[in-house]
Amino acid sequence: MKERKIALLGMMLEANSFAPNATEADFRSRLYLEGSALWDEAMQPVSTLPQEFTSFVGTMNATGPWQPAPILLTECEPSGPVEQDFFEHTLARMLDLIAQEGAVDGVFIANHGAMTATGTTDPDGQMFEAIRKLVGPSVPIVVTLDLHANISSRMVECSDVIIGYLTNPHVDMRDRGQEAAVTMRLLLDGVRARQAFVRLPLTPASVTLLTADGPYADLIDFGQRRAREHGGGILNVSVFGGFVYSDTPENGIAVVATARDEEKLASDLANEIATRAWENRHAFNKQLRSIEAAVQIAQETVEKPNAAAVIFSDAGDNPGGGGRGNTLWLLNALVEADAKQVLYGSFFDPALAAEAHELGVGKSFDAQFNRDRESEFSKKATIPARVLALGDGKLNGRRGIYAGRAINLGSSCALEVGASKSIVVIIMSERLQTADPVFFEQFDLDISSARTVCVKSRGHFRAGFDLWFKPEQVHEIDTAGLTSPILSRFDWKGLPRPVYPLDAKTQWPQD
Repeated sequence: MKERKIALLGMMLEANSFAPNATEADFRSRLYLEGSALWDEAMQPVSTLPQEFTSFVGTMNATGPWQPAPILLTECEPSGPVEQDFFEHTLARMLDLIAQEGAVDGVFIANHGAMTATGTTDPDGQMFEAIRKLVGPSVPIVVTLDLHANISSRMVECSDVIIGYLTNPHVDMRDRGQEAAVTMRLLLDGVRARQAFVRLPLTPASVTLLTADGPYADLIDFGQRRAREHGGGILNVSVFGGFVYSDTPENGIAVVATARDEEKLASDLANEIATRAWENRHAFNKQLRSIEAAVQIAQETVEKPNAAAVIFSDAGDNPGGGGRGNTLWLLNALVEADAKQVLYGSFFDPALAAEAHELGVGKSFDAQFNRDRESEFSKKATIPARVLALGDGKLNGRRGIYAGRAINLGSSCALEVGASKSIVVIIMSERLQTADPVFFEQFDLDISSARTVCVKSRGHFRAGFDLWFKPEQVHEIDTAGLTSPILSRFDWKGLPRPVYPLDAKTQWPQD
């Protein structure tokens, strides 16, 4: 059997147009590897690489001879648009490294799919197009994307198969990497893929895009069921919820269906799913809890011993969606109410973490939050605190989106704050969403002993903390910030208008 050469690459960014631009330093501090260094990291038992990438490699290794051509993989925590010069340089470097490999038999791209740049709203499509021009029309290009990707026509036209996640919280990245490898093998063996794409004028907030229950779960389940009913005729069905905060003309729930040989089969299925989504568009609305209601709930969980413990999502400040991880609306309210038995994670403040390390465990001090980083939503505050514990932030993810992946919170600490010192706040030096219990467990904090847990995370915490909190114990709190689910608060410039739910009378199909 011929050892087919497969180029391996990706550039991952979920871009929030309201957040500060993503710089070269942001990418390089999180992940930037080329060539042999990329391959070595892919072979680590616990790797820093995205799980779909390592799964693709592992599945290719397990399914037959092949020749890996590791090109370049880089990733940034969700931020604003990537600086155009860095994007152009990275793409040029990818193309140069592919060209140095000579002829390749296939290309695997692991992107997020909601990247924007300061000079273009569709850098993912630009990347796919440039790679297609380089390798030619007959070389299979298989892509994995987050289900929050914003799909453009160019992305579809310049790839053979686009495979999106099926779960939110995301726990199926390994499965999608495996699927991508199996699909690549099929294409190398002569299967012809035909993709169809439909995008709707429907841009829901991310809190409505869960896959355990609700309108988006219905679409995912319906698409997978219909694909099975078509037997082997359908290679993949992906329903992309999109990432509204990217604020681009490419925004909108999108369906990409891929069939063997028969384009009409893919087109009919994509339209069938899109029609179902549109007819149920009113379900993509959600009510949040006010901060005042959250404080009351937190107090009641302590006052009523039989009441179930609760977990709060600080929904307006999700680092996993471009939030800066340092708004204080919810924490201030809990401190003012002297809430008891609260775990709060995690606050991004390198200067505060550094001061705690200088002071040492057991020291009391006036903690200055946001001393270096005050902004519209991230105000300064001074709160009496005591250093409970210190750590280096180097962790192995245990549950949910981070499970099995090495993560780094940087220099970190746990602070006791509030009049009763009954609120424990995790401070970190690298900006990540608190989606895994290890953020607390690194300091030997017992989640089961807390009555209220607060997390700066939009939805991925549900998979990380489901051991302790059932769906009815979860409350999404209406906090101001760059990821607020209240879409009317933003000054949209790029969304396709009219669009639902911002424009209630939006029509589809449009004349």
